[in-house]
Amino acid sequence: MTARLAFDFTARPLVPYAHDYAHGDSEPWHHHSCAQLIHTLSGVVRVDIEQGSWVVPPGRGVWLPAFTRHALQITGSVAARTLFVDPLARADLPASCQVVQISPLLRELIVSALPLPETYAPGSRSERIYELILDELRGLDVLPFHLPQPQSARLQRLCRDIQQAPGECWTLEGAARQLNLSGRTLARHFLRETGLQFSDWVRRARLAIALTRLAQGESVLRVALDLGYESPSAFSAMFRRLLGVTPAAYFPQAARPPPR
Repeated sequence: MTARLAFDFTARPLVPYAHDYAHGDSEPWHHHSCAQLIHTLSGVVRVDIEQGSWVVPPGRGVWLPAFTRHALQITGSVAARTLFVDPLARADLPASCQVVQISPLLRELIVSALPLPETYAPGSRSERIYELILDELRGLDVLPFHLPQPQSARLQRLCRDIQQAPGECWTLEGAARQLNLSGRTLARHFLRETGLQFSDWVRRARLAIALTRLAQGESVLRVALDLGYESPSAFSAMFRRLLGVTPAAYFPQAARPPPR
């Protein structure tokens, strides 16, 4: 597992690494002295850091700057292709954790880099592949999969309640009554501590749960109803707004009707 790896960037600016995980695998809290891009070809990876969590759908990636303490939780069979990057390789590499779109070009470059030798001649094909990867890393498109955690204890409890019962009708006014606050006060505190509107946070929390369950083969119908959506079409519309495609496009097995 990557938690136990060490890297030498004397000869090259990045180290490509391929590792497959089984469902239920995990990596404990750890960090690297280099930056890291985890790209998943299948399955779902949840990445936890101290400030929140990210759920990485298949075909996407998560960028972790150097020394970011994190832990991984695996759902489904995950084929991961990782880049460990010298943080000094480029001055303008991303400075914060983020789930990112992996372009077809970057995906193929990662695959091409895996068999390359550690040392190479100036101007060689290997050097051009490494340099082009670094150029692509500078312009990664960020996706809205971050689920930030609030700092105050009462908002942390509220967020845990939402994640434990995502199918309930979570409204701003209802949550405010639960905390003996006005809706306006809760909205102000929630935005200040998470950077998100309350309704947006609830939507992202539901999406994170949906991605994990769909990766395990559950049907869109079952997941949609359990998360409080009136119909699979309403759930699919939300999914498409945030991810750009329907659940069936992400997880073809989830579109099949449940067995009778």
